[in-house]
Amino acid sequence: MHLIHVWWDGAGDGPTNMAADELLAAESLRLDALLVRIYGWEPTTISLGAFQKLDDATAVAEIRGVPLVRRPSGGGAIVHGSDLTYAAAVPKTHPWGASPQVLYDALHAAMAEALREQGIQAVLWRPPGSPAPAAASTAGDDSFFCFDRRASGDLVVHEQAAAAGGRGHKIMGSAQRRLEGAVLQHGSLLVRRNGTLAGRACHPGVSDLCASRPTADLEPQPLLERWLQLVAQTLEADVLSQPGEFRGLHSRNLDDHAARFRDAGWIGRR
Repeated sequence: MHLIHVWWDGAGDGPTNMAADELLAAESLRLDALLVRIYGWEPTTISLGAFQKLDDATAVAEIRGVPLVRRPSGGGAIVHGSDLTYAAAVPKTHPWGASPQVLYDALHAAMAEALREQGIQAVLWRPPGSPAPAAASTAGDDSFFCFDRRASGDLVVHEQAAAAGGRGHKIMGSAQRRLEGAVLQHGSLLVRRNGTLAGRACHPGVSDLCASRPTADLEPQPLLERWLQLVAQTLEADVLSQPGEFRGLHSRNLDDHAARFRDAGWIGRR
């Protein structure tokens, strides 16, 4: 029987969160299991994908003055603060560690089912003409923000599909980094618009798109617990919620790891 180890962390700043997620990947190798850390952000923070250019971020007027952090994972920029964020780490030897798309689809499909149980018709996006979950194809890869992009397996709702160019509104995206022995995946479910920003930096979330539904006000804890149950069912695993926070467990190493993510050289490496 597989185990899924889960930590429920509170809100933290960007460098601390990214450092904890790197340590999560190392811990997944030690425990030889799928590990999940669920956490928040304080203050509102923009996380850049590992390969995005800092100049592209500074050119977006709507996010000037907002704290920036660069993720170790790829993908587009995300405005954090009104989303549910998770990090998942798994050894490459794990059944879900060999293929990037398998891990991506497994976690997203479970969230789609959890949302559908609340009356929200979320589906996995596929590139036109691609009925099977093949490679992680993308549309609009040059878009700065993650929620303007589409990758195979992204979660979308179609309540206002015409306004989104027929591609639905993206409500959940993830990005990966394949490390030496483990895979680290970051994911974000956009619950609602971020009220601190405007313009192109403000994307509609589940509650905005489904405002007419009685289930629009999502309760994060029950939703995430149901999501984890569904992930465990797919993997034929048990969920083991750990006491305390993951950051507290690794507080001795956390500051040293966070220093790299605070460093201007890391943030401006591209």
